[in-house]
Amino acid sequence: MSHFREESDSMGTLKVPADALYGAQTQRAVDNFPVSGHTMPLPFIRALIQVKKAAAMANLHLGCIDQSVHDGIIRACEALLNDEKLLSHFPVDIFQTGSGTSTNMNANEVIATLAYRLTGTNIHPNDHVNYGQSSNDVIPTTIHVSAALALNKDLLPALEHLSKTIATKADTLKGYCKTGRTHLMDAMPVRMDQSLRGWQAQINQQMAHLGYFQSTIQRLALGGTAVGTGVNAHPQFAIRFNQALSKITQIDFTSADNFFAAIGSQDTAVSLSGQLKSTAATVMKIANDLRWMNSGPLAGLGEIALPALQPGSSIMPGKINPVIPEAVAMAAAQVMGNDTAITVGGQSGNFELNVMLPMIASNLLSSLELLANSATILADKAISGFTVNEENIAAPLHKNPILVTALNPVIGYRKAADIAKKAYETKRPVIDVAEELTDISRDELSTLLDPLKLTSPG
Repeated sequence: MSHFREESDSMGTLKVPADALYGAQTQRAVDNFPVSGHTMPLPFIRALIQVKKAAAMANLHLGCIDQSVHDGIIRACEALLNDEKLLSHFPVDIFQTGSGTSTNMNANEVIATLAYRLTGTNIHPNDHVNYGQSSNDVIPTTIHVSAALALNKDLLPALEHLSKTIATKADTLKGYCKTGRTHLMDAMPVRMDQSLRGWQAQINQQMAHLGYFQSTIQRLALGGTAVGTGVNAHPQFAIRFNQALSKITQIDFTSADNFFAAIGSQDTAVSLSGQLKSTAATVMKIANDLRWMNSGPLAGLGEIALPALQPGSSIMPGKINPVIPEAVAMAAAQVMGNDTAITVGGQSGNFELNVMLPMIASNLLSSLELLANSATILADKAISGFTVNEENIAAPLHKNPILVTALNPVIGYRKAADIAKKAYETKRPVIDVAEELTDISRDELSTLLDPLKLTSPG
């Protein structure tokens, strides 16, 4: 038993690993919640430490803790932020108490212990590290802070990179015209750059919508303490805290408009998750378009060739699969699943406290990470490097009977349908059939049915 030490809390004494920085309350959580084996995400823990650091700065300014306590907390927080090995001292399972109290106390205990080791100052987890705070406002605050940082520093830059990569690729594809498809069936021609510009517009729209949530997710619950009334916190604590946190993170944080809503609900997180789900739908659409365009190469569309990244089969030599779009599509599906869990979690705000906070935090950060990484690999390992199989897109283009749509204003829908039907039946170019069944000259038909011109009518 020499590998353990005894720690006590308000419920009694228990044994804790000798080298652990945490104390009794964390150990109780480790013992009580062997659910998933997955701990809270690293970005959440880092954000929580930044919250504790900013809280100490605010409390010093307001005279609520003395300089030595402040210095100890700050040094401990900085040590944790600069040494990821120390973050192994955050072992609490995601599926724990719904308020996240176990994770909050885990941070309080680790910071207090580390502060003592670094400075020799006796610092209490509750009385000092958690001064003016409650798990009930700390965890909702940390959800917002971690999501704001991930959105600002990871997802939005990744989507911007994807948008620019699509635009750059589109500029190289202006001369390529291909058969458009609706219902997976032949339709009027489009230029490949037009298809990509459509993708870019989708990404840009998602970025604009996510930008709205960037400001709302930066409104924080800290200062509401246990139920939203702010009991045991200095009246100026929330203001000073947000000022300190904004300086630490270089992102502007402010107090929530209403602490009762910020603690009793997770509406902003649910809304952001919904927008992430929408973004996932866009990313999946692009991934699936790439898969279809790349399909074959002989028995599919074969319009493009994605970069060959790895062998595609353990039994079929030479097979190459669209692995990046497949990975991205799976990640997008997971984001959609995360959103369902977050939605269920969001309605679990019973009176003054939501009680599914750790799960919401984990899934929200998972979605942000999955989308950021997916956008990056989709840009760099699929879109930027694919090549066009010009022969494969040119061959069916002029044979496409749907080109006859361009003759509707001249000969009417019914006559055009007859030409299309005969072209299908005889497998002949529509221009040949139209020349037979109308009195329009071949030269005029060539102009009217020019696929490239049809991509920019008028």
